[in-house]
Amino acid sequence: MQFHQLRYFVAVAELRHFTQAADQVGITQPSLSKQIHALETSLGTPLFERVRGNIALTAAGEVLLPSAKRILADVETAQREVQELVGLRRGRVRLGATPSLVTSLAPPVLRRFRDAHPTVDLRVEEGGSQDLVRDLLRGDLDLALIIMPGQGHEPGLRAEPILRESLVVASLEPLPAATGGELRIADLRDQPLVMFRQGYDIRDATLDACRTAGFEPSFAVEGGEMDAVLSFVEAGLGVALVPGIVVARRPRIRVTPLAPPGVRRTIAVARRRDAVPTHAGRELRRILLDHIRAAAAQGKLPPGVEPL
Repeated sequence: MQFHQLRYFVAVAELRHFTQAADQVGITQPSLSKQIHALETSLGTPLFERVRGNIALTAAGEVLLPSAKRILADVETAQREVQELVGLRRGRVRLGATPSLVTSLAPPVLRRFRDAHPTVDLRVEEGGSQDLVRDLLRGDLDLALIIMPGQGHEPGLRAEPILRESLVVASLEPLPAATGGELRIADLRDQPLVMFRQGYDIRDATLDACRTAGFEPSFAVEGGEMDAVLSFVEAGLGVALVPGIVVARRPRIRVTPLAPPGVRRTIAVARRRDAVPTHAGRELRRILLDHIRAAAAQGKLPPGVEPL
């Protein structure tokens, strides 16, 4: 008795038709009939009989059918489990993240993933949310940590909100307009802003907040990435709205919180809606969510960041 013979037997038993069963399993009808006959010979009894032109199971066939289905199901389960294991030994995962998240949230998550799965090919791409969404839709990334836009996320993505964070005002010198240790967006009317390049969600958030407050901001310089923007602030070129978590290691930069309602962003982990997640991708997502839950429980999330 061979595995493929059991598969052919089950196909004939379910369809009650040799030609249709042969089409289903991908062989010719004579080959299928030959394998069924070989199976019957090895068992020493017929498994099918023709009754008025129809195919019916013999008593032996009725006995064999549930066992054959169980054997096939067990083999399929074993194959899937092995594939899962191999996927986490030899797989690949491509993660995208915004610059603020690459330097804050991603490192401890990637360290845990690397410790657990050292042979998985791990690739990271840094970029603005709009760029990351584009790369997800093109299939160039498996997962991405993005900022969800206020009008809703791209319908081609499945985005799961995980964190909410507040933006702060970064400056080289104290800002005299601050009252009670906080600034209103309107207080930035006469402040030259250091502005991110196109494609950064912070750029859009800053412009929207200023316009809602009734003014069009003036730029001291624009077009920078996160490190460049912070360096320009340190050089005294202007002020910038940035996530609070990125200035923790910049002692020269002064941080002033925004008065309520402030500017808040929702961080999500996203993937393409029509793509089946890889084994490695699912594992990275699990480790990410476990890390956030543990950090929140231990009070280790950065100031201004809260779990969702």
